[in-house]
Amino acid sequence: MNADLKNILSSITLTSLKEKFQVQDEFLVIENFLPQSILNNFITNLPQLNSVINRNYIPNHKKGGSVSKYSLDNLAPLFKEFYNLPFFLNFLREITGEQLLPCPADDAHSYALYYYTEPGDHIQYHYDTSYYKGKRFTVLLGLVDNSSCKLEYQLYRRHPNRETQTYSLTLNPGTLVVFNGDKLYHRVTPLGINEERIVLTLEYVTNTNMGNFQRFISNMKDAIAYFGFRQVFLKPRIHR
Repeated sequence: MNADLKNILSSITLTSLKEKFQVQDEFLVIENFLPQSILNNFITNLPQLNSVINRNYIPNHKKGGSVSKYSLDNLAPLFKEFYNLPFFLNFLREITGEQLLPCPADDAHSYALYYYTEPGDHIQYHYDTSYYKGKRFTVLLGLVDNSSCKLEYQLYRRHPNRETQTYSLTLNPGTLVVFNGDKLYHRVTPLGINEERIVLTLEYVTNTNMGNFQRFISNMKDAIAYFGFRQVFLKPRIHR
């Protein structure tokens, strides 16, 4: 996979993507970023993760399932390998114009999977608020999408001189989305009956420092809304 992905990235013309990312207030969609041959490497790891999906429900906000970094490290280390690929990180640095860094090892949300597998699974409009002292960038990669779900998002919502613009996107398998978490207001519309949607999410930051209070708030959010208290606070040991 590594050699194939490196070849794909080396063939992409970055200039137009960098310009589009800035014009769209630090937001970019790259359709068909990964071919099916590489996606299959991820998809073949999914069945063994079914037993560690943490279901969560917050009234009037979100409903769905999540698999944390720690479970991925134990059962599907391919995701960790992808997250830390130097040439992929350099690609993201070129796009964003920022010296992006991987999140610290104790961040359960560094890389994770979102599962929409039950009718009504969704998340309401929100920002990916950064509790780190620098910026946080979110990267989404579509893995499975047999659904009517849409990623709806608003550009320029916090821009003082631009009118807010609302768009809708189907996150097809292989589609890559990159955005500044503090700028993009977004949601995922509810899942229908007999539908399924699985997305890989990656976080990168410009400063890995976080205050103690901010760390507590970040961990509580991840425990309640995503991975459960055991995953976030007990940090399961990696099986080797």
